[in-house]
Amino acid sequence: MDLLTFKIILVLVLFAVSMGVAAYSTWGERKVAAALQDRIGPNRAGPFGLLQPLADGGKLFFKEGFVPQNADKFLFYLGPGITMFVSLITGAVIPWGKTLNIGGTSFDIQVANIDVGVLYLIGMVSIGVYGMMIGGWASNNKYSLIGAIRASSQMISYELAMGLSLLSIILMSGSLDLHFITSSQGTGKIWGFIPADGMNWNIFYQPLAFIIFFVAALAETNRHPFDLPECESELVNGYMTEYSSMNFGQYMFGEYVNMFISNALIATLFFGGFNYPGINWVSENWGENVAGILSIAAMLFKVILGIIIFMWIRWTIPRFRYDQLMHLGWKKLIPLALVNLIITAAVIVFFAN
Repeated sequence: MDLLTFKIILVLVLFAVSMGVAAYSTWGERKVAAALQDRIGPNRAGPFGLLQPLADGGKLFFKEGFVPQNADKFLFYLGPGITMFVSLITGAVIPWGKTLNIGGTSFDIQVANIDVGVLYLIGMVSIGVYGMMIGGWASNNKYSLIGAIRASSQMISYELAMGLSLLSIILMSGSLDLHFITSSQGTGKIWGFIPADGMNWNIFYQPLAFIIFFVAALAETNRHPFDLPECESELVNGYMTEYSSMNFGQYMFGEYVNMFISNALIATLFFGGFNYPGINWVSENWGENVAGILSIAAMLFKVILGIIIFMWIRWTIPRFRYDQLMHLGWKKLIPLALVNLIITAAVIVFFAN
């Protein structure tokens, strides 16, 4: 198998997995909410309600697609398309596993291994706000426009804190390459003296950066308690108010794909990505392919655990007021990220000398 064929297969698999996780995250969301509220949750469509996402998807496909009068039709359709496209394309630079040996050739389980993977992700996340803003403006609805404005201001505010927290990881690793950042967490010793095969994770060195990044990721994905752009009680349904059928479905799926990719990025940056305890030992004794398959499983386990925590938070913490949202982003997270960055730089310089 040549490299191009492997990459095409990997793209198709990643697309299918992303859409599958997004679809069944809706089922998981309902089950988590039901567990926290002492209910059963979906249990009619298939065993344990496992066919509920398929039923919901079919309903969205067959519902009438409504376009408001005097709306800009091109931009009206473009908005959810941008959201969906950006959500899917961000997963291209994330390393999903170690390596697989096929026909004597080792392949990285990563669609695009580029040197500036972190910058690529930040750029794609920044483009995502246009999907919300265009959708709200093109709807010819003041409530949708207000929701879109809220979305843009919220995402810009929390992107700053997210970027500053990322700089601490970049300083430590000395690279913008996500594969290099992940691989560096699978070797060495924790704090320089604790042996840790596959466990030298950045969370042990940057706990404050992790907290800041995690909170910013909640805000970036419009999850509780940061779902102000689409809060039903104040703005009907925010920037999605005028959307129906699969246009609404693209926004909804985009949010769940974003949650999937955000947790993959959190796992990559702070929890070793595809690394797991004993990964190098497994590779030496059981072979490259066994270690590679287990690394994929480890990565997916970390991502799914993160998604469950996101859902747990949604059904536990009440929504912020908008002034509280801005206050937290600008007056708390950004200063904390700056202090953490300065301390990280000082420690690196001190030990370098």
